[in-house]
Amino acid sequence: MIKAVLVLNTEGKPRLAKFYQLQSVEKQHEAIRNVFSVLCCRPEHVSNFVDAESFFGPDSRLVYKHFATLYFMFIFDSSENELAMLDLIQVFVETLDKCFRNVCELDIVFNYSKMHTILDEIILGGQVLETSSNEVMKAIEEISRLESASNAINLVPKSVSGLEVTII
Repeated sequence: MIKAVLVLNTEGKPRLAKFYQLQSVEKQHEAIRNVFSVLCCRPEHVSNFVDAESFFGPDSRLVYKHFATLYFMFIFDSSENELAMLDLIQVFVETLDKCFRNVCELDIVFNYSKMHTILDEIILGGQVLETSSNEVMKAIEEISRLESASNAINLVPKSVSGLEVTII
């Protein structure tokens, strides 16, 4: 099971923090600080796999990828494959790139809800739903189409909206 998905910038500010196990906000903040303190001082040439038992409890692993100014991390237990999680990070980033045309930190900050929607199409409740970037994009495009259609619906009939109200 996936325990958490984190996206932090190189200064340690969380751009996405989604926890799939119940933890207090204080514990979440502490875990984010501890994870960043480990990642920020790791050399580029070392493994992308980190033992996360001290941050997330027994049987926890962390896999990350560093792209430009962002760290993308998945924290998971032993029921998940480490290489599959690394590949899932790649799927997540590729999908973000397709949505935002070469994703950057500002895209994530200003399109927070879309990023959550993308993540929810890939992972739901800590379980992997989809591993194909193309399938995720189809679902995102369908959601966008439905949102556009629902925004076009006028809830107040034109005959009522054109009336003037006179107060006596």
